[in-house]
Amino acid sequence: MPARKLKTPTSSALGVRDGDALLLVGTMKGLFLLGSRPNRRRWSMAGPFFPGSSVYGAAFDPRAGRKRIWAAPSSMHWGAELAYSDDFGRTWERPEVPLVRFPEASGASLKNIWQIVPGRASEPDVLYCGVEPSALFESRDAGKTWSLNPGLWGHPHREKWQPGGGGLCLHTILVDPSKEGRITIAISTAGVYRSEDGGRTWQARNHGVRAEYFPDPYPEFGQCVHKVVHHHAKPGRLFLQNHWGLYRSDDNAESWQDIANGVPSDFGFAMVIHPRNPDCVYIIPVESDEFRCSPEGHLRVYRTRNAGQNWEALSRGLPQKGAYETVLRDGMTADSLDPMGLYFGTRSGQIFASVDEGRNWKKILEGLPPIVCVKSAVIGESRAKPARPAPAKIQRPVRKAGPKKGRR
Repeated sequence: MPARKLKTPTSSALGVRDGDALLLVGTMKGLFLLGSRPNRRRWSMAGPFFPGSSVYGAAFDPRAGRKRIWAAPSSMHWGAELAYSDDFGRTWERPEVPLVRFPEASGASLKNIWQIVPGRASEPDVLYCGVEPSALFESRDAGKTWSLNPGLWGHPHREKWQPGGGGLCLHTILVDPSKEGRITIAISTAGVYRSEDGGRTWQARNHGVRAEYFPDPYPEFGQCVHKVVHHHAKPGRLFLQNHWGLYRSDDNAESWQDIANGVPSDFGFAMVIHPRNPDCVYIIPVESDEFRCSPEGHLRVYRTRNAGQNWEALSRGLPQKGAYETVLRDGMTADSLDPMGLYFGTRSGQIFASVDEGRNWKKILEGLPPIVCVKSAVIGESRAKPARPAPAKIQRPVRKAGPKKGRR
C-alpha cells in the first residue's frame, strides 16, 4: 500500500548499536526513544515523534533481521494509525490509508490501537494488534496488510461487553510459544479469553476472578482485567492484575487463585514478569478505583519471587513523601540484560529505572507529557553482553523536584 516516508531531523534519530538497551516511551503528546549502552549508565533521547498524538501502542520487532519500531499514534481529529521506522526514527513509513481499519460491513470505526505484539519466532511475518472497540487484528505479511479476527468479533458475548474507564479496549495479547494456535487476550471490561485454534474460536477464562460490581461477583465474563503476563519458559502459568485483585493461574487460565498477600492495595494496572524467572513478578499498586495514585503518597514497586506467596516493597531511590503517582497498564517494562533492567513511566511525565532488578532506583527523565506506554528491547539481542548494575543517568539535565488492604 502506498506510504509516506516522513523524514525527521538527524538530531531526532536515535543513535544505537547492537547490544544497546532501547526504550519506547509513548505519551499523550508523541513517542520518545531512549537508548543506552548495555551498562545503562547514560541515556540519549530522540523525539518527540508524532508530536501532539497520543501513543498507547509501541513495539520493537527484531525478527527476520529487522530492527523495526512500530508505533500507533492517534489523533483526536484524524484517528489512529500504524507507522514504523527501520532506522530508529530517522524516517517513518505512514500509509496514506490506515493499515488497521474495520471492514465497512462491521459498522465499527477504529478509536485507538492499544497493543502491538510480534508473533512467534517461528512466524517472523505475523503481528497482532489489540484495538478499541475491542477487536483483534492480524497481519501475516510483516505488517503490509491487516485483517480483523472474525471469531472474536462475532463472539456471542460481545453484545454484553461494557467499556471500562479507558474504553472497551483489547489491551493484552499473549502468544504461547510452546503450543501453536494458543493465544490469550484480555479486554476491559470483558475479561480473559483464550483460543486454542489460532483465533478461530474463543472461550472465556475468568473462573475465580471477581467482578464486584455485578450481583454475581464471579460471572463467566465481564471482569475488568487490567493486565495479564506469562513467561515463555512456563506459559501455562499466568498472572493477572484485576480492577480489584491479584491472581495466578497454574492451569492455562482454566482457573485463577487470589495472591494479594501483603500488598497495600490489590488495585493497579502495571504488571511485568522477570525475563528469566517465571516465579518473579513486579507490580505497582494504586490506592483505589476512586483515587488512582500510589498508596499514601509512597511510590513503591512490589515484587514476588515465589509466584505470589508473598510480596516485598522496593522503594530505594523512589520518592516516599507526597508521591501521588499513577502508572498505567503498559507503563512498566523489563529488559533482557543480566542483571535485568526495570523501567516505569508516570502520568506526571517521569521515568524511573533500576538496573539491578529493582533493588535501587533512579529517576532518569522528567518533564515528558503524561506517559501511557513504556516498552523495552535490546538491539541485536543475541549478541548483547551481560551488564553490571550501575547508576542510571541521562545526558539531558533532570530538574529536582501503615499499609491498607484493597477492597475484598
